[in-house]
Amino acid sequence: MCAQAGLVKPELVAIDGTRMAGNANSDSTRVFEQIALEILAEVRETDEAEDREHGDERGDELPEQLRTPEGRREFFRDAKRKLERKPSDKQHPEEQQSGEELEARAQPEFEFDEQRIVSRTQGREGWRREARRQLEQHRWADPDPVPRSRSERLLLAAERLEQEFETERLANHEYEQARERRRKIGGHRVGGPPKPYQPPEVPDGKVNVTDPDSKRLKAREGYIQGFNAQAVVDAGQLVLAAEITNSNVDWSHLDPMITAAITEFQQAGIKGRIETALADAQYWNEEHMDEVIANKHIQVLIPPDGSATGKQRAGWQGGRYSWMRTVLATEHGGDLYRKRKQMIEPVFGHTRHNRGVTRFLRRGRSAVRTEWRLLMATHNLTKLHRHQLATAGA
Repeated sequence: MCAQAGLVKPELVAIDGTRMAGNANSDSTRVFEQIALEILAEVRETDEAEDREHGDERGDELPEQLRTPEGRREFFRDAKRKLERKPSDKQHPEEQQSGEELEARAQPEFEFDEQRIVSRTQGREGWRREARRQLEQHRWADPDPVPRSRSERLLLAAERLEQEFETERLANHEYEQARERRRKIGGHRVGGPPKPYQPPEVPDGKVNVTDPDSKRLKAREGYIQGFNAQAVVDAGQLVLAAEITNSNVDWSHLDPMITAAITEFQQAGIKGRIETALADAQYWNEEHMDEVIANKHIQVLIPPDGSATGKQRAGWQGGRYSWMRTVLATEHGGDLYRKRKQMIEPVFGHTRHNRGVTRFLRRGRSAVRTEWRLLMATHNLTKLHRHQLATAGA
């Protein structure tokens, strides 16, 4: 609708994110032992309540329907129909998946590009980081709805920690195997066998039991329990793409946000294309910049130095760093980059201060993403409405 009204100007875009609180409190963050004790307490309370209700009976007697062969057959047929319907009520019958397929899909399969990880000289942590990245990708592809029941949320939170624990263990195993392979073939700078990884007895991470998808993030107002809401806007402050993440940093969001904007253009039938993308120093990621520049043919303007001090970062000299500083120091490059703040900051300011939206109301990454996209869609509708009023008055 905005494109038909002539409002979309995709040639120059700005990318940024704002940390917003979720429907959860940092005080609800627990370690594995705390969650386990709370689950055990609830189980014990349930057992005691059943003892008081049923007396000498066990309380787990079969319902009347399951005490006859006919009743059991009817029960199993009904349960099977519900199971086949549950995964995808809105899908066509041929697109529905069986319970076994869903169970198999629930466990991520990791693929480690050894050459790519080793080339970054990150050691063991590089393998862990890659495993965590793939785990997050899996969770975005197959998001878990956050249950209303606290008991179910506790189980979900415990499963999350266990899954992260297994991911860490697998990454360390793959690292040690790769290092041993390189040592045997005489790879330089490998040294002796790697120090064996000693996993903790229980998962040592933390998770929020109100919304397990939310994370503790550093925002302008301090630390919050929430999400990092990302947006791509054009010169007229029209939102072209809106996504969310629970990462505290922006360095891995440049290419995904550009890709999201291009996808929106295709779905809306917009003919124009992005020519230049503006982002602050937190988006400096050379791998993403290469992808955007070389494969998407979009120029990127990102300062290699923070805007707070303006000082050059240690080791960030020569090559691309010097080239980008030179481009931004030119009159044309400087004028373009100065438009970034006036393009995207008012969008976040309008959302927070004028509309009073300072936190998300939904829980879970899918629900929060939908809420954020709805907020940005209504922002665009407001721009469209004002444009229509202005043109009608003219």
